[in-house]
Amino acid sequence: MSDHEENPVTNGLVALATVAIVVGILGGLGAVVATKVVGLGDASEAAADSTGQGGASLIMPDPVPTEAESGPLVTLAPSQNETFTTSPDASDDASDEPSQNEKPAKNKKEITLSQGAFEVAPGEKLYLSGIYPGGEGSVLDVEYRIDGGAWTGFPVDVSVSNETFSTYVETYKTGSIEWRVVDKATKKVSNSVKVRHG
Repeated sequence: MSDHEENPVTNGLVALATVAIVVGILGGLGAVVATKVVGLGDASEAAADSTGQGGASLIMPDPVPTEAESGPLVTLAPSQNETFTTSPDASDDASDEPSQNEKPAKNKKEITLSQGAFEVAPGEKLYLSGIYPGGEGSVLDVEYRIDGGAWTGFPVDVSVSNETFSTYVETYKTGSIEWRVVDKATKKVSNSVKVRHG
């Protein structure tokens, strides 16, 4: 009995490896021929010749120094109570000074609150975040009211850092619940946000 007949598994593996190598070589040659026929290689070579470079390149711009942001890095949507109007007579070259009919804008440092969702299931976390200009280090109390009832304290406090704050609340109460935050030290109250629970 010969060696070839004694190891049929080894013989089969050698035959498979040989077929795989031959198929790989033929496939590679076919791909090279196909790119030449279609002209894919010519376009990249022509681009390299026209630019005088030996191949594709990546051009990086020179670094430019940037300025650090001075304000809070959170952007919130305007509350439902805020409206923005423009005068049809306003022009682009109007002066910055208010006219006699305009009241100067108050520079209020208000607390702005936003909610992470408009509807949550009972017991699901609701994320609350906001901006409190000038409120660095303040501790805000979270309050809620259900279906227009009285405001009630929620057992969560949130600290202001970099003039921003964020926390989450979860309750199994259902209905239309409004949320707000209060700075009891300065008596400032945020806008309220309404969320459907349940």
